[in-house]
Amino acid sequence: MKIKYYPGCTLKYKAKNLEDSAVASLEALGCEVEEIERWNCCGAVYSLAEDDLIHKVAPVRDLIRVKEQGGDKVVTICSMCYNTLARANLMMKEDEEKRDTINRFMDEEIDYAGEVEVLHLLTFLRDEIGWDKVKEKVKKPLTDLKVAPYYGCTLQRPEEVGIEPLGSFELMSGFLEAIGAIPVDFPGAAMCCGSYQVLGNAEAVQDAAGKIISTAQTAGAEALAASCPLCEYNLGKEQDVQIFYFTQLLAAALGLDAEVSRFELNTGNAGELLKRKNFL
Repeated sequence: MKIKYYPGCTLKYKAKNLEDSAVASLEALGCEVEEIERWNCCGAVYSLAEDDLIHKVAPVRDLIRVKEQGGDKVVTICSMCYNTLARANLMMKEDEEKRDTINRFMDEEIDYAGEVEVLHLLTFLRDEIGWDKVKEKVKKPLTDLKVAPYYGCTLQRPEEVGIEPLGSFELMSGFLEAIGAIPVDFPGAAMCCGSYQVLGNAEAVQDAAGKIISTAQTAGAEALAASCPLCEYNLGKEQDVQIFYFTQLLAAALGLDAEVSRFELNTGNAGELLKRKNFL
């Protein structure tokens, strides 16, 4: 199975642990990962100003790359990239006036009208591969590892592009069960980690992250599973509960070499928890 893949900027630098573990895991599951050519930064966040179309050009251009390279689906891993691409795609599908303006502005590009489906990797694993296939490929089930699914702000908001409805965490819980871990419900699953406020108000971010980690610990979690580099950074400074990218847990369960997960790039000491439990 071939898949078109959009990495985004951070996965090529600070979050190589997210990308490397994801690509290696997909290959172990029988997928041929094709990174789209000539991609650019998605813009990192989706502009909410009604008249700010210039910041929609970047994500739309990435979707055009997928279309011109013969793809009708593109898989993303980073939560912010998913959110930005999916919302830009929805705009191009539903808003004729903005679609026309952007297409005319990018007069050297092919026209685009939302023909590409944007998928988060969790959705792809469930719908294209299937939990049963994942279970079949698991070599080291993460037995008794208690993991809280952490979605943050961008996987469920707005509801039009959410990977599942706000307040429902069955998608990541199903993933965790497939790799043998124990999903832990906790009230902070969709709370904001503080996001980019870390640049200007580090104290507020520390408070927000502390509350999330505290609620996870109270619920009995040993770890959080995330898919956003900024969430990993903000939450990983709180050491009471370890923060993993969900792809790192997948790689460990598939029995892949620990080197593909690049645990040295995690903010905390996530790899040590897996070593203590003999998962690595």
